[in-house]
Amino acid sequence: MRAADVMTKAVMTATPDMTLMEAIRQMLDYRISGLPVVNEAGDLIGILTEGDLLHRAEAGTEDRHQSRFAAFLLGPGHDAADYVHTHSRVVGDLMTRKVFSAGPDDALDHVVGIMEARHVRRVPIVDHKRLVGVISRADLLRVVMRRLAEERALPANGDDTAIAARVREEIRRGHWLAADNISITVHDGAVTLDGTIFDERMRAALRVAAENTPGVRKVHDKLVTLDSMTALYYPVP
Repeated sequence: MRAADVMTKAVMTATPDMTLMEAIRQMLDYRISGLPVVNEAGDLIGILTEGDLLHRAEAGTEDRHQSRFAAFLLGPGHDAADYVHTHSRVVGDLMTRKVFSAGPDDALDHVVGIMEARHVRRVPIVDHKRLVGVISRADLLRVVMRRLAEERALPANGDDTAIAARVREEIRRGHWLAADNISITVHDGAVTLDGTIFDERMRAALRVAAENTPGVRKVHDKLVTLDSMTALYYPVP
């Protein structure tokens, strides 16, 4: 999927000259953790997040207990910048200017990679500097929910042979076990898994692969685990 397929297009934004009170009111009213900041042309120039508001004079959290040695190394300019960040009431003084964004044609896994690597909850989607949308973690949850609903609505093929073939194909796609090592039989939609596995975690993976197959009503586990260290077999728990 592309970012454009998932992003929220109606994005709440802030401007650099917006007051901090206005920005916070938007974040609270719409229950969002960050506001992209745009200029008059609609270009993305920063983002204001909850993290930018952690150290504020109003909350008494501006003192970072910096050591005198650290203050000496950083110089008075660092303290001056901190003062602006903790006391200014204008969005442009508090916003984070380095924004990690993605393009509308970027793959969805690229956007998720940004979220994980940069520890951010939302990724602005930018087309030639212009903000066109935002993807948040909530948007990803909507994708998962929509796909689950679509799969649930699929017609269940009651043919046992077709069900067994679909379960085997799903196992092959996983690449964590050779599907030919497992015997899969289906009777009236009830799947029986029989054979040897070499890691107990494979048991749950095989069960999930079978349970998610349309038409499956029940899964019977007759798998045994072979301990590669002791060569002992362990039956189903």
